[in-house]
Amino acid sequence: MNKIAVVGAGISGLSIANYLEKHQLDYHIYERRKKDDLTGHGFLLPKEGIEHLSQIVDPDVLFKQGNFLKKYIQYSHKGKILAEKDLHDVFVISRSSLIKILTQSIPAGKISYEETIMPCSIQKGKLKKQDGAYIDSDVAIVSDGSKSRIRREIFKDEIMKIVQENEIVNIIKCKDIAASLEDNFMKYHHEDGGLTFGILKLSEDTVLWYSQFDNEKYKISEQCSVDSLKKYMFEVFDDWDPMVSSIVKGSNYENVHLWRVYELEKLNPFYKDNIVFIGDAAHPLIPFTSQGVTSALKDSFTLTKYLISEKNTSDAFRKYEAERKPEIETHIRNGRILLDQFLKPLNQQTDSILPISYK
Repeated sequence: MNKIAVVGAGISGLSIANYLEKHQLDYHIYERRKKDDLTGHGFLLPKEGIEHLSQIVDPDVLFKQGNFLKKYIQYSHKGKILAEKDLHDVFVISRSSLIKILTQSIPAGKISYEETIMPCSIQKGKLKKQDGAYIDSDVAIVSDGSKSRIRREIFKDEIMKIVQENEIVNIIKCKDIAASLEDNFMKYHHEDGGLTFGILKLSEDTVLWYSQFDNEKYKISEQCSVDSLKKYMFEVFDDWDPMVSSIVKGSNYENVHLWRVYELEKLNPFYKDNIVFIGDAAHPLIPFTSQGVTSALKDSFTLTKYLISEKNTSDAFRKYEAERKPEIETHIRNGRILLDQFLKPLNQQTDSILPISYK
């Protein structure tokens, strides 16, 4: 196998790099952010995600950095229990912890930070740096996120749609709140629909929380500051269950993240020439599916498998897409169903909707 360039050192890029490292394939990672930029907050991993991650990281190290969840409990916004469901092998971990774990197995010399990579419009399949220098690689694996610059440059006719949902994500450190949560995934729903608040315990003193908004009903300014976002959260959740309001008011908003969600109107091919896409760069998923990390891990495993077994990259890319695309399309359909449910008033929603998509 010839030299491989991996674009992006997020979860997808580091996952594929770990698989390439495991099989002793030659690669180099290019990441546009700084080395210590660990923005983002946390992920849910169902059983398949744990199984694939355990192939490339030590499970004992992994499990010390997160938490297994016992139940999904759905509440009204005032705290009335609406439904409960047992969870089996569902794990929650912070993004920074998972990034650190995945980075441990990658030699420092194989990652270049603060490098923005773009495709060359003259030479097909070639990537170049901002200074115009070409990347020395025969294959490029692109994992630069849901709004991938490289994907948009290659598939110029693609249509990205704004999803009718925004998310605000944050972390609170508080032993008392963490202790009161046990190990449950708690999600509060406003009776009018289009507004939820989710709570997940990461450790004995750390809680991940997120709020989902119908962005047509609950307007959030494009240029909102941290202070204005904090004020907005205080106002919206002032009369919710005391657990929710105490988390909202007790959080530090320095690293709060506002996520504007997009999706492709139609999936592009997963590859073009010698450039192949994985994770969100190939197939942005609506966050209701909780399948982003697992899909990235399965993409990485599948692509590596065919890069090893096939004699040429065209066959490897073709088989990778053929295996992964049907499952991704299932998650896209499920995500749209879950979004539709989220937008409806509670009395019109299907009972006990679990915010995880299964194939």
